[in-house]
Amino acid sequence: MDGFAVIAEDTYGATPTAPVFLRTLGSVQIGTAPTVRVGRGEAASTVTGGRMPQGANAVVMVEYTNEREDGTVEVSDEVHPAENIARAGEDVRKGSIVLRKGTRILPQDLGMLTCLGLNQVAVMRKPRVAVLSTGSELQNEPSVSSNRIPDVNRPTLISALHQLGCEPVDLGIVPDEFEQIRSKLEQGIKTADIVLVTAGTSVGPGDMVPKVINSLGKPGMLVHGVAMRPSMPTGLAVVDGKLVVSLPGYPVSAYIAFLEFVEPLVAYALETNPLPCPVVKARLSRRVTGVLGSRTYVRVLVTCGDEGHIAEPVRTSGAGILSSLVQANGFVIVPEHIEGYEEGQEVDVELFRPPEREQIVK
Repeated sequence: MDGFAVIAEDTYGATPTAPVFLRTLGSVQIGTAPTVRVGRGEAASTVTGGRMPQGANAVVMVEYTNEREDGTVEVSDEVHPAENIARAGEDVRKGSIVLRKGTRILPQDLGMLTCLGLNQVAVMRKPRVAVLSTGSELQNEPSVSSNRIPDVNRPTLISALHQLGCEPVDLGIVPDEFEQIRSKLEQGIKTADIVLVTAGTSVGPGDMVPKVINSLGKPGMLVHGVAMRPSMPTGLAVVDGKLVVSLPGYPVSAYIAFLEFVEPLVAYALETNPLPCPVVKARLSRRVTGVLGSRTYVRVLVTCGDEGHIAEPVRTSGAGILSSLVQANGFVIVPEHIEGYEEGQEVDVELFRPPEREQIVK
């Protein structure tokens, strides 16, 4: 602190009406080693960030001092040992663990590393995640022709991978042809740590992705179909030690499956934990239903008003209705063992955007 370095015991009993007078020895400059030693009845002028002179054990803040022309300083407040000083080792002691392996480095961590004089640290390489879209009906261009539709999944998933700190590998689009899908998946397995492939994962005649994956190597498909809605056709596989995730073709299903499976898989590859999702308590504006035996993701719009948070289920919420994710700002997850939640019931909402403020109509 700005003030005077003193021996605390010399200030005991000091008040504005009964100050203590100490002899000044000079000043301690910031960034240099002190050249004075404080003894009983003495004080040295200090600045914030300066080192403590030998002998002193506290600092009187400048607001409680008055330097006099006779070479003394008037102290009008008592201090105690270690007051207004930072001790060596009080932030980080020798031998203590500052950051454990698997910690995501946040801005404050960079500050600590700098404080410790560490300009470089060992980190995990960014996972390379390949993204492939399948479907003869898909096109790269955003404009919609009479026979084809834009490939929504690739840009969505590539953006999501960037947010996770991954290095996306764009494998493009392939038609619903066995050998072309196989060739692209082989490329992804050779060049990436994780491969994501969308569409062709259900049980229709054109859904050949699981067969292609099984043809590439062992053990192949480990899971084909999960107990959640949407995203039920999701598949999980391993080929030559590489993770392959088969995501549904519907954009909403693909994205929710990404959140449920790919995000924790990326965290696992990085030997860390997924970032926590913000959760708020909200009352439902109307009843929502689930399906017994399946986890159901209900898209909701959370607003915040005088009565707290209200969750309004998005009315159009099919697996292919992308606007349901754009209009919503969170999920209410209905567990497998219940049929739904009633109107007015308080539920947990996992937010992916901040709650909206309730509009006041005048």
